[in-house]
Amino acid sequence: MNNLIVYCEIEDGIIADVSLELLTKGRALATRLNCKLEALVIGSQLDGVEKQIFPYGADTVYIADDKRLYPYTSLPHTAIVTGLFKEIKPQICLLGASSIGRDLGPRVSSTLHSGLTADCTSLEIGSHEDKKAEKTYENLLYQIRPAFGGNIVATIVNPDHRPQMATVREGVMKKEIFDPAYTGEVVKLDVSKYVTDADFVVDIIDRQMEKSKANIKGASIIVAGGYGMGSREGFAMLYDLAATLGAEVGASRAAVDAGYCEHERQIGQTGVTVRPKLYIACGISGQIQHIAGMQESSIIISINSDPNAPINKIADYVITGNVEEIVPRLIKYYKKNSK
Repeated sequence: MNNLIVYCEIEDGIIADVSLELLTKGRALATRLNCKLEALVIGSQLDGVEKQIFPYGADTVYIADDKRLYPYTSLPHTAIVTGLFKEIKPQICLLGASSIGRDLGPRVSSTLHSGLTADCTSLEIGSHEDKKAEKTYENLLYQIRPAFGGNIVATIVNPDHRPQMATVREGVMKKEIFDPAYTGEVVKLDVSKYVTDADFVVDIIDRQMEKSKANIKGASIIVAGGYGMGSREGFAMLYDLAATLGAEVGASRAAVDAGYCEHERQIGQTGVTVRPKLYIACGISGQIQHIAGMQESSIIISINSDPNAPINKIADYVITGNVEEIVPRLIKYYKKNSK
């Protein structure tokens, strides 16, 4: 058990961003553990896919290539992952907390009788002392995530069962190339060794995929509104400010639940995680669930009538006042002074 493996999702021949983020984090963890970083890709027409993965520091790329393996279906992917893990016995497995990862992860962990922590926001390596057993475990994966509705941050460990499995949401980890010239070993798996005809009992007849109209994950500037905006009409001024700044509009869960903004723009524990260069929070109190999704922003500006709003504690700049008065003044100023 001397390797860390990342399950890499692929769509239209492109490795998913969340998988590249996990490879980046996996490289740091593998270096700490002095073990190999490995990757697993399952799909069809995967020639050359390793070129997308090696720059992120992977030492080994396992490839299961079969026309029946794309698009994703539960049974064959689970059979391949569990079969491979029984052979290579990884100590850690990381997956994206996507629709695929949330389906595949529990199936694999249940089959292998290992633990799984979902929706982690941080991963670290550390020790754990079991006082009852009078035993100390070294080099465990700290699986860190918000719990009890985001009111606490829990650190979860899996001392005895392997692999230690965790899913991580997109945007939580940084995506960073380790070495553009890095290379490793490619291992092509014999798919027939792991699957049977019974695993392909489900056929995908058609797929309808609608891309999100909002691109808040990749936005360098985000103007986000909370319940304090007061109404859907109040949010209209945020769209004006965003258009002036070349920004995207985001929202807190409270604003989305109130119908002020659509769900695809929700930022936080139950929405998307963002890390823009500039985050302008308008009328957002700053509950921990929201902060978990934007606290890595480079610069945070808070506009709030409450000087004691929790978000002010992490903000770089605080403007105390009514958003109905401040936001229009910002729009007027930037329209006048922007080239």
